[in-house]
Amino acid sequence: MLRIVLAEDAALLREGLVGILERAGHEVVAAVGDADALLAYTARELPDIVVTDIRMPPTHTDEGLRAAARIRAEHPEVAVLVLSAYVAEAYVPELLDSTPGGGVGYLLKDRVGHVREFLDSVSRVAAGETVVDPEVVRQLLGRRREDGPLASLTGREREVLAL
Repeated sequence: MLRIVLAEDAALLREGLVGILERAGHEVVAAVGDADALLAYTARELPDIVVTDIRMPPTHTDEGLRAAARIRAEHPEVAVLVLSAYVAEAYVPELLDSTPGGGVGYLLKDRVGHVREFLDSVSRVAAGETVVDPEVVRQLLGRRREDGPLASLTGREREVLAL
């Protein structure tokens, strides 16, 4: 049994995830809808794992991911699983490169095909593993190629460079 803090601003999804986790035998010690509550309950409860969305109130930008990175820095023993509809490229490397200790994961909501897959990811991350959706990796690697020093070269400049 894992002790879990869950952060998801969509009430129906939050309640659905609580049900899934509890039916699997886990204890959801807090289910919250914003990053401030996520940080507060994590500090108070020190769960085995935090499962969090990225976009939460008040701005619905990246509060959840920033909170996840902060949790990894302040409580490295707490595993963190990001469950989102988006790849927030700015913070993913920081999250994945964070202090060793608890596991870390990043799943895309629309690509988790089965409840068993989600529960397996929760267990693996809580056990210290890193679980990352292949689409997250693809987007990060694609961005790095686009942002590299050669990205601004014209086709002709690339041809000359290849000589």
